[in-house]
Amino acid sequence: MYTMADAAPRLQGLFTQLLGAPLPVRIRAWDGSQAGPPGAPTLVVRNRRALRRLLWKPGELGLARAWVAGDLDIEGDLYATLDLLAGLVWERGEDARTLAQALRDPEVRSAVRGLVKLAGSPLPPAPPPEEARSPRRHLHTKRSDRRAISHHYDVGNDFYEIVLGPSMVYSCAYWPTPDSTLEQAQHDKLELVCRKLGLKPGQRLLDVGCGWGSMALHAAREHGVAVVGVTLSQEQAAYARKRVADEGLTDKVEIRVQDYRDVRDGPYDAISSIGMAEHVGAERYLDYATDLHALLVPGGRLLNHQIARRPQRDETTYSVDAFIDSYVFPGGELQPVGSTVTQLERAGFEVRDVESIREHYALTLRRWVTRLETDWARAARLTSPGRARVWRLYMAASAVAFERNRIGVNQVLAVRTPESGTSGLPLRAREWTESERS
Repeated sequence: MYTMADAAPRLQGLFTQLLGAPLPVRIRAWDGSQAGPPGAPTLVVRNRRALRRLLWKPGELGLARAWVAGDLDIEGDLYATLDLLAGLVWERGEDARTLAQALRDPEVRSAVRGLVKLAGSPLPPAPPPEEARSPRRHLHTKRSDRRAISHHYDVGNDFYEIVLGPSMVYSCAYWPTPDSTLEQAQHDKLELVCRKLGLKPGQRLLDVGCGWGSMALHAAREHGVAVVGVTLSQEQAAYARKRVADEGLTDKVEIRVQDYRDVRDGPYDAISSIGMAEHVGAERYLDYATDLHALLVPGGRLLNHQIARRPQRDETTYSVDAFIDSYVFPGGELQPVGSTVTQLERAGFEVRDVESIREHYALTLRRWVTRLETDWARAARLTSPGRARVWRLYMAASAVAFERNRIGVNQVLAVRTPESGTSGLPLRAREWTESERS
C-alpha cells in the first residue's frame, strides 16, 4: 500500500529503475511529497493522470500530452530542465523496437508494474483537444497541406503578434549581437535575403510561404521589386494585405491564398522560400525544387531558408518528431542539409552558397518564449491554455535543440544557371555580407 505522501520518492525510484539512471530533476507529486536532487528544477506531477498518459504513450508523445493538458509542469529554469531531460527523452530513441527491447529487462518490467499501480485507473485519458489527428503517412496533397497549415497558422493573428512582435516574421532572425532587439535582427535577416538574391528595382520576386507579408513588404519598400506572396493561410493573407494597403504598396505587392504548385505566372527574377520548405515533405521535395526552378528566369536566384536535422547512420529508421507532428506542424518533415542540396541540384539548380545560422535560431526562439511568457494570460485567452502551453514547450525545446546541435538552419542560395554558365553572382563569395558591413 502507498501512504498519503510518498508518491514523489516512489516516482524517483521507479524512473531511475526504468531509465537506468537517476532522474536529474526533483519531483513534486500530487500528494505534496517531494524527492530528488536539492536545488534542481522541479517536475510537478499534478495528478495520476499524468502517469497514465506516459504509460499509454511512453516517451515524447505521452509527456507532451501531459504537459499540454496541464497534468505536468516545470518549476525553475525551463531551458535547464529541458536540457537535463534531453538525453533521457529526445536523444534516447523510442521506436517500437527500442521499447520492446527495454521491456525484456526484468528491472524495466518491474518499474512499469510499479507505475501502473501508482497510476490507478487503467483507462487511457483522452488526448488534449489541441492535438491534431495526423494520418499514418503524410502524402502532402494540396488538401492535406492546407489543413496542416491552417492548424498551425490560423490560431489568430493577435496571438502571433504577442509571440513575434512588430516584425511579424516567423523564422530565424539574423543577430548582429545577442543583445540586439528582435526587430533589428529580423530586419537584418530580411535584408540579408534580399542581398543574397541580388534584388534590383523593376525585378519580380515570388515569396513562397509569405506569412504575414514581412519579406514582401521589405523587398518592395527597400529594393523596389514587384512581389507576389503566396500562402495557404487565410488569416495570414488578410493580415498581409492590410499591411500592404497601410504602407501604400498595393501597386508593388500582391498577396495570394495559393499553393506554390499552382503558380503559373512566371518567370520570376528571384524566389524566396523562408521557413516554408519544412512543410513540403521528403517525397515531394524534388517536385518542389523542380517547380521553383521552372518559375525562374535563366540566371534567377532562389534563397531557400530551411531547418535541417542531423543525418542518421540508418536513414530508414528515421521517424518524425511525435510532439511536433501532433501539436505543432502536422506533416512537417526535416531533412539533412545535404539532402536539400542534392535535391535542388537534381532539379537543375546550381547551389552557390550554404550558410548555417544555427545559433541565431536559438536566440530567436528564446526571445519568442520571453514575449509569450510576458503576456501569458492574454495569449492563453486568445487561443487556449493548452495551445499556449504547446507553444511554450515547442519553442523552448527547439531552442535547446538548436543549442545542442540536434537541429540546424541553413540559407541555401541556388541559381538557375543559363547554358552559357554565367551565374551572375559576384566574383567574391559572400559579397552581400561584406557590402552590408561597409
